[in-house]
Amino acid sequence: MGKHCERPIIFPLSNPTIKAECSAEQAFEWTDGRCIFASGSPFDPVQLKDGRTFYPTQCNSLGVTLCGAKTVTDRMLYVAAEALANYLTEDELSQGKVFPDLSTIRDVSKKVAIAVIEEAIRTGQASRLDEKALADLDAFVQKKMYDPVYVPLIEKKA
Repeated sequence: MGKHCERPIIFPLSNPTIKAECSAEQAFEWTDGRCIFASGSPFDPVQLKDGRTFYPTQCNSLGVTLCGAKTVTDRMLYVAAEALANYLTEDELSQGKVFPDLSTIRDVSKKVAIAVIEEAIRTGQASRLDEKALADLDAFVQKKMYDPVYVPLIEKKA
């Protein structure tokens, strides 16, 4: 990829880390640090021999998974990137950031998923959506998102 593209986009999305298509270290070394990298699994920072350090970021395929698309098209990647870019603030863009602040991750993930699902619907690839989901994609995606809030198993008595 590094031979044929100035800034190759490398997104090894498989989980867990040992199943990833390549590691962050491989991606950055093979492209001499020129790649745009995001993975489905966490990777440690990568320091190249010249001393530059790269900090891998994570992304997901929530929209594709929820709607049941069998393939990820170029257009799906485009609408996902567009939704993500539209969420970045001017300040974040000026800092060269690819992703918005982590504090907005849930809302960003939902907006990107909805954009991808809408593209899958447009192209007839959304095989898992019923009428209720189609009527309110926002609520559908919100309901399917993992919410790390745990309720107590034992009720405390006052």
